[in-house]
Amino acid sequence: MPLQRRPLQSGWVLRGSGPGRPPTLPEAVPSSVPGCVHTDLMAAGLLADPCLDTNEIAQDWVGRQDWTHETEFDWTDDGAERVDLVFEGLDTFATVALNGRVLGETRNMHRTYRFDATPHLRRGANRLTVAFRSCWAVGEELARAVAPRPANYPGPANLMRKMACNFGWDWGPTVVTCGIWKPVRLESWSGARLAEVRPLVGVQGNRGTITLDVALEGSGDDLVLLAEVGGVTSRVAVGGSAVRMDFSVPEPRLWWPHGLGDQPLYELTLRLLAGERELDRWTRRVGFRSLRLDTSPDGHGAAFAIVVNDTPVWACGANWIPDDCFLPRVTPERYRERVAQAKAANINLLRVWGGIYETDAFYEACDEAGILVWQDFLFACAAYPEEGEFPAEIEAEARDNIVRLMPHPSLVLWNGNNENIWGWFDWGWQGPLGDLSWGRGYYLDLLPRLVEELDPSRPYWAGSPYSGSMDIHPNDPDHGCTHVWDVWNEKGHEHYRDIVPRFCSEFGWQAPPTWATLRTSVRGPLAPDSPGVLHHQKATDGNGKLLRGLDGHLPRPGTMDDWHFATQLNQARAIANAIEHWRSHRGRCMGAVVWQLNDCWPVTSWSAIDGQGRPKPLWYALRRAFAPHFLTIQPRGEGLAVVAVNDAALFWRQPVQMRRIRFDGTVLAEATYWRLCADRFTAVELPIPPEVATPEDPSREVILATMGESTARWYFAEDADLALPEPRVALDLRPEERGYRVTVEARSFVKDLCLFADRLDPAASVDEMLVTLLPGESRAFHLRTSMALSPAALAHPPVLRSANDLVAR
Repeated sequence: MPLQRRPLQSGWVLRGSGPGRPPTLPEAVPSSVPGCVHTDLMAAGLLADPCLDTNEIAQDWVGRQDWTHETEFDWTDDGAERVDLVFEGLDTFATVALNGRVLGETRNMHRTYRFDATPHLRRGANRLTVAFRSCWAVGEELARAVAPRPANYPGPANLMRKMACNFGWDWGPTVVTCGIWKPVRLESWSGARLAEVRPLVGVQGNRGTITLDVALEGSGDDLVLLAEVGGVTSRVAVGGSAVRMDFSVPEPRLWWPHGLGDQPLYELTLRLLAGERELDRWTRRVGFRSLRLDTSPDGHGAAFAIVVNDTPVWACGANWIPDDCFLPRVTPERYRERVAQAKAANINLLRVWGGIYETDAFYEACDEAGILVWQDFLFACAAYPEEGEFPAEIEAEARDNIVRLMPHPSLVLWNGNNENIWGWFDWGWQGPLGDLSWGRGYYLDLLPRLVEELDPSRPYWAGSPYSGSMDIHPNDPDHGCTHVWDVWNEKGHEHYRDIVPRFCSEFGWQAPPTWATLRTSVRGPLAPDSPGVLHHQKATDGNGKLLRGLDGHLPRPGTMDDWHFATQLNQARAIANAIEHWRSHRGRCMGAVVWQLNDCWPVTSWSAIDGQGRPKPLWYALRRAFAPHFLTIQPRGEGLAVVAVNDAALFWRQPVQMRRIRFDGTVLAEATYWRLCADRFTAVELPIPPEVATPEDPSREVILATMGESTARWYFAEDADLALPEPRVALDLRPEERGYRVTVEARSFVKDLCLFADRLDPAASVDEMLVTLLPGESRAFHLRTSMALSPAALAHPPVLRSANDLVAR
């Protein structure tokens, strides 16, 4: 009989026991599977939303309980030789029992577990129990069993295989979850089944190549494997428990990152047959593309560039963190929405931070959208022991996820850890550690061996940051990938121009969430230092850094409205400045991966999209700074230059006009270059003539350069020292489908105009922000809302804002 899958996701109840258990907690609570304890308690009205106000503080008791999930199901013997109980994800320390018989124990949130249930099933009613121990309690036991290791964040995350940020991070709450967080099912089968399928997909010449490494469980006579993809069929007889199949597809359409080509996906199906009778089937979508990581030396260090289909890709990237502190709430639709937001911001790479392997839906969304995925192994900001059972657990976890994720063409890099090699070098670890292990063996031995064994089609890199050698500092900007965190933590964002890394895989600047998100997550008074707002700021001295980061750029604000706008504006400016600078050095620098795209709850953080899915001004700045055709003005030597950056597949050739303009619109000097040509995948510089580059009054002038539809500006002073006029605009409001067309005409020079429609309607959105207008210029904003609005409601702060509001004198 063919393998049958039966979900077991209904009828579950939850029971808790342990210290701090509220007396009002019922004996049993209905439980959703997939799910987690916190979401079950919230659904039952027994737990307030931890994302609201300061509720998180009073809810530590949830993570300190032991919790038991139970369900009953009916079973009828269908004649299968074997019935397995399969859990795709258990969080984290669980004992699984069927009809009172223990099937096994689990110790890893990030693995799939399979138990033979055949001997323990009964005709009729069956009781399935999954008993979870508190991760806090297990963590205390583990801490007593091993010598202490340094860690940047509290909790025992580096002693267990659980999502590290559950114990709190500088962008996330402390909500120590447990539960059946992925689907559970019964699988009935006879003879043999497909235990593991590893597709190595590549390109050779004009042919797509596929090698299938297949592992079987069970046995039988006349077993055959039949593979089909792209109209090509391959058939091979099974001669043992491991089988390799090699075949090719003539002239397949190549899979590309978005902006460079299409993303054709081919359905690959593998069938296990006994004669002509199907026993099992495996189906995935794959894409044909070549891939390598260029780390070649060039006389000034070593490159770090992702090369797809022999094309070096400038990584317009963002770091991805879990999109919710409760993972089962992230639906496939939400993944697609978030990935679509990334693509709309011209992001072509998401780095999955070392806290989670995402569900298949995330990678499928990236496959379809043409978003490259850099996947960390799950080690972050801590030293990890290498003794006892830990290495075997990590190996099993890595094997499981390498095999699960390798069909996805979007996956382009395996990374060993986040900041742990850097930590060993620079964070004072070496003294406290002495001779203790800290994870080096995982990053430099175990993980590269596993990737080479299981997925040699993809590159492996030992860490982020990492130089490629333990003999070279891991954060050396001349080698490998770099993190830039002295800017933000210690320096103003003007210092991004002090460095040109080969590839910056982390840098960032904070800002609060959108006003609508802040308003719905903090019910009390809104002020930068009010208890609710401060609780939704997890970074050490985060608000202090926000204010100090304004110094020299914008005046320190005196009201909550100005604080909110000024810090969001400064975040957008900071990140745009870094990206513009690094993109202008295309060739030496081949990527910028901003920290971070998204949030897991409503919080002041480094994100471009806040915890309720609303874009901040940073999102609009990223869309411009990551545009395939991009124009910027940068210092070069003693002068200035226009730099045309072309990351499109065709050359970019158009006239360039450069003008020095007074804020009142008077053109003081200008020059036109008849035609500038930027070949594909290049950056071309054009010096700005001295008469345009030299101001008469630095506080009242701007350089404006245009090339086709691309525009660049250069100010001779920071906003705090500019003589920006009081903003004067005229608004025209016209209804259109799903909202309004809002046309803003400038009557004065207006810098970085933003329309914060969420101030009026939390569901509203606008297509553009950070618009600069000369007197007489206008811009149409498309505002989506179902609310009736008037020009008067839109025409003034805090809805309509500009930098002029903050600095005009």
